[in-house]
Amino acid sequence: MSAKRINTRKHTKRKHAKVPGETPSREDILAFVADNPGRAGKREIARHFGIIGGARIHLKKMLKDLSEEGLIEKRNKRMIRPGDLPPVFVANLIGRDSDGDLLGVPVDWDEDAGDPPRILVLTGKTKATQPGVGDRALIRLTEAEAGPEASHVARVIKVLEKKQGAVLGIFRKRDGDRLPYLEPIDRKQRELDVDPSDLKEADDGDLVSVQVTRSGRFGNPRASIIERFGSMNSEKAVSEIALQSHGIPHVFPAAVEVQAEEAKPVETLGKREDWRRIPLITIDPPDAKDHDDAVFAEPDDSPENHGGQIVYVAIADVAYYVTPGSPMDREANIRGNSVYFPDRVIPMLPERISNQLCSLRELEDKPALGVRMVFDKTGRKISHTFHRVLMRSAAKLSYHQAQKAIDGLPDDKTGTLLEGVLQPIWDAYAVVKKGRDAREPLELDLPERKIKLKDDGTVDHVFVPERLDAHKLIEEFMIQANVAAAETLEKKKSPLLYRVHDASTPEKLESLKDFLSTLNMKLPSSGGLRPSVFNGILAKVKDSPQANLVNEVVLRSQAQAEYTPQNIGHFGLNLRRYAHFTSPIRRYADLIVHRGLISALGLGKDGLPEGIESKLEAIGAEISAAERRAMLAERDTIDRLIALWMSDQIGATFQGRIAGVVKSGMFIRLQDTGADGFVPASTIGLDYYRYDEGSHALIGDKTGETYQLGDQVEVKLVEAAPFAGALTFELLSHGRIAGKKIRKTAPKVRRGPPKGGRSKTSTRKTSRRRSK
Repeated sequence: MSAKRINTRKHTKRKHAKVPGETPSREDILAFVADNPGRAGKREIARHFGIIGGARIHLKKMLKDLSEEGLIEKRNKRMIRPGDLPPVFVANLIGRDSDGDLLGVPVDWDEDAGDPPRILVLTGKTKATQPGVGDRALIRLTEAEAGPEASHVARVIKVLEKKQGAVLGIFRKRDGDRLPYLEPIDRKQRELDVDPSDLKEADDGDLVSVQVTRSGRFGNPRASIIERFGSMNSEKAVSEIALQSHGIPHVFPAAVEVQAEEAKPVETLGKREDWRRIPLITIDPPDAKDHDDAVFAEPDDSPENHGGQIVYVAIADVAYYVTPGSPMDREANIRGNSVYFPDRVIPMLPERISNQLCSLRELEDKPALGVRMVFDKTGRKISHTFHRVLMRSAAKLSYHQAQKAIDGLPDDKTGTLLEGVLQPIWDAYAVVKKGRDAREPLELDLPERKIKLKDDGTVDHVFVPERLDAHKLIEEFMIQANVAAAETLEKKKSPLLYRVHDASTPEKLESLKDFLSTLNMKLPSSGGLRPSVFNGILAKVKDSPQANLVNEVVLRSQAQAEYTPQNIGHFGLNLRRYAHFTSPIRRYADLIVHRGLISALGLGKDGLPEGIESKLEAIGAEISAAERRAMLAERDTIDRLIALWMSDQIGATFQGRIAGVVKSGMFIRLQDTGADGFVPASTIGLDYYRYDEGSHALIGDKTGETYQLGDQVEVKLVEAAPFAGALTFELLSHGRIAGKKIRKTAPKVRRGPPKGGRSKTSTRKTSRRRSK
């Protein structure tokens, strides 16, 4: 790093007017926010300027005005200037500047704020940990001067992902004596000739990874096959693409495997409480292999809590096996969470831990961290206690299996559990649900598509699973256990990673208001919005043709949930404090919370390590990024599998709805399968269609023909690109004019050119859309 580029002098903060009780000027507030990016909340501003009593009301109004004028933004209840960054975040390292120093951009950046800022990334002196172009790193902003090629300077805290040296692609054979070659998945990469001496039994069309062995100075580069993943039509090959393209670690280091194999099961009670006589059961998907949680419930016999219920939740004691700083702990921190594909899981922890020692298997003694929660007859939690226990699952049930028993169709297994176990659990849920209904969390209705695979790993069919009370029961019990964990750790003043969900930004709310106005619906213009306001809107359109449309737009107006040591509450669940505690086998955040409870309650010596407070902010940013990475990989895999499955249905017609509208066209979601595809705007009829952002619609210039988010349409599949996971459709339906649907039997009439010149549409690609 050139010395001229760095200002090593200590940054001198500006002095702000500070008269106790007197509201500061707008300039004072803006200066304070600028000097404290990501740390200046309303409380901090009031404390700094000595604002007390009624003066806080004027401060609140001033902050609102500054936000509406676009001079500050509210992010996680902290004020920042537009374009400012939090102190710690994850960045992609995209290149180098003219001095050879690394440049990065933030991974999590709102595109509405414009192009992401470029950050000059400073590295340490240890070569073993040096990041490079293509890596992903956790970085901390510094106060050094950035120079002309970047707007910020940061130092690397930790390299999260190293760019893979292997190249993933499709193996192709050539006729005659010509060398076989690799068709890279990444279209930006060149074709590679493949060394024929060891093809690993690869056949034409197989997915393989190769290592480049010779540069391509005189012809194509040469490469050797490292691994064969099989036919591109299989789920394993498709999910492998997602793993490689998103840089998800999926091979455990040797030290991690050794530690996992050396782990011993808990065979004696020791200092644990004995919960083995409580008939806890696991309720999971039928193919689940790792069981994090078990539940049981019973009526509260206390005369002071008539009609109340007691709910027991036992969670796998992962902290017993995965100790701070150990190889398994370091790898779990890097992975952040397990990644779920249609036919396999990339676990956060080795299989011996996740599927064997920790998993709450049926009729096996297992260590657990349990919480006993007492609810009154209104569903309000009135007390809870945590216990480190030894438990034994009385039964492993699937959601459908448990639901059928409650609905009057028990099988041999559930029949013996119905009266003493299942019915009491459902009775407790009926009470707890009253509390949930009174709390009024955000109730979005957006069905999730699932893929059923054949034995050979190819797609059998796509379906939307039914949402059962069994799902809702487990979900609500887990939410209450998570709340109990957050409350306990707060009370004990323990370090804590919250699961937070911020309210929508003013910009997103304004966009939602514009959209709702097109449906003659209103969003309140003033006052704090609660989830119940959104629920009221969703209730108005329930069972109407606009229901799916409004649910989609409300979802897009919401912020992303994340992990942070700063509590701002959970907007979607309408909770003041919330932490993830119930899935430590598959989420690192939950393991942190388990350790916090162990330390805070004196339940063992394997709790939080010393000095964790200073690291929680970085850990939260790191695992939040890992969570988004996993979600993208899972979605990409489903998209690619569906594109492969539909590639032999070119020319077929489907019913669907418009799921997204952009300037370049429309995204269509098919009705039967939930598959997504795209209709380019240039192929829609003979008019010129303009994008109306407020109404999420494309509107014809001359005809007023309108295609809006949520409209039902008929489409024809014209192209499937499995590598990209993309489907291209041709629109067969007509749009609406003046709010009315155009008759599908009406002929499509070509618009002639205007007098004195050629029509805009005459040079556009015309549609082959048929009239019906």
